[in-house]
Amino acid sequence: MTFGLLYAFHENFVLPLSHDEVVHGKGSLIGRMPGDAWQRFANLRAYLSFMFTHPGKKLLFMGGEFAQEREWNHNESLDWHLLDNEANQGVRALVKDLNRIYREYPALHDYDAKPEGFSWIECHDHERNIIAYRRHGATGGEVVYVVCNFTPVVRHGYRLGVSEPARYHEVFNSDSTYYGGSNVGNGVDIEARDEPAHGQPWSISLTLPPLAAVVLCANRQ
Repeated sequence: MTFGLLYAFHENFVLPLSHDEVVHGKGSLIGRMPGDAWQRFANLRAYLSFMFTHPGKKLLFMGGEFAQEREWNHNESLDWHLLDNEANQGVRALVKDLNRIYREYPALHDYDAKPEGFSWIECHDHERNIIAYRRHGATGGEVVYVVCNFTPVVRHGYRLGVSEPARYHEVFNSDSTYYGGSNVGNGVDIEARDEPAHGQPWSISLTLPPLAAVVLCANRQ
């Protein structure tokens, strides 16, 4: 999950979850996820959220946007009937909103191919499987924070280092019930405290939902 950042800015990259990874017996993204049905869909939502907030342009293979179970077959239509299921509807709604925030928050696309557009906050927490990073837009613009919890365990009181003393709020949470999640998260603004963490002078205390990603930004108003 972290290796790609070692060379992400050497070239201009497209991040494909596509063709050869969903055909020739490799199966679909949702079909390769471990665990029970809830964990599989939650893990897919977290993975898609990671991809959309990662530096690089995005590419989804057809059917991935609503979690088609079987691998793609060029002789048949997509399994549109799966959208009768709430879990598949949730993935489609998630991809729609990921596209929206990618467009609305310049920090997610301004410097997609430049190292100044990205910085790690946490990439060594292998015991809890948490990674966190910042995306930066143009100078003086909004900074977006992304925290991913890749375990099926809620993490209470997770302290995230931030760069400024502001109030922070969630702009996206892949565990929302709207996407089929359990609705664990941070529903109110979170005040930064004068408590250093992750090498930053300020920090905020978060509740991290299970198998999910949250996106936060500062509310300077």
